[in-house]
Amino acid sequence: MDTANAIDAVAGVLDGIGPLAVAVSGGIDSITLATLAADRLGHRARMFHSLTASVPQEATERTRALAQRFGWQLTVVDANEFARSEYRSNPVNRCFYCKQSLYAEIARHTTLPVVSGANTDDLREYRPGLDAARAAGARHPFIEAGIDKAAIRRMARSLGLGELSDIPASPCLSSRVETGIAIEAPMLKRIEAAELAVRALIEASAVRCRVRAAGLVIEIDAASLAKLDAPARAAIATRVASLFDGLLPAFAPYRVGSAFKVTIDDRTRHPA
Repeated sequence: MDTANAIDAVAGVLDGIGPLAVAVSGGIDSITLATLAADRLGHRARMFHSLTASVPQEATERTRALAQRFGWQLTVVDANEFARSEYRSNPVNRCFYCKQSLYAEIARHTTLPVVSGANTDDLREYRPGLDAARAAGARHPFIEAGIDKAAIRRMARSLGLGELSDIPASPCLSSRVETGIAIEAPMLKRIEAAELAVRALIEASAVRCRVRAAGLVIEIDAASLAKLDAPARAAIATRVASLFDGLLPAFAPYRVGSAFKVTIDDRTRHPA
């Protein structure tokens, strides 16, 4: 499907829904959907962004900047997922509780149907957040139109989002914490600060600060990691250790979702 047809396909889904609320995380998927919804539906599309400790600051800044640029009706809320012990304990289906909290919070502000930026690539992975969406009646226009991540990036360029179409994936900060390790807001602030510090020291397409039972790990995309000399590693290690009470990090190539520990048995025990 070419880009024009992809945009038409998603627009058709949006037209079928009518006035709606877009859950905007600040990543490329949701901001592309929000841009298309605003273009198609005007003020019949409302945008909702959750500002909590798990959301990277740059995602919030990006969302607010786009809302101002395009005139979105943006409401910033607090999904308050940290009030839930189920979320803080960081089980394998943690995302279920996060999305459940988010959709409940949006429902406090509007009766409009909610749409998310989930795409067909997400269907290939264990995504408990999709179960929360199903329970809340949320819809996924990209999935309904058969759109994957690569197509979304092409759509973003066509819709005038420019260099934002190439921003790397930026999942919530809680995704950096190994499954089973309790999540607290101060830990996430240190994680975010560590990643920003690494990016200030080197150029890399992907940086993750992982908190694991075995210790702290800085993951960097393989190409950038291969270029990292001893002085650069030492500088990164020193800066990160200063944020984590002197704990020196190990280094590893970036792997998507490497802090997430899930087995087939987990999926059976946690269908939600």
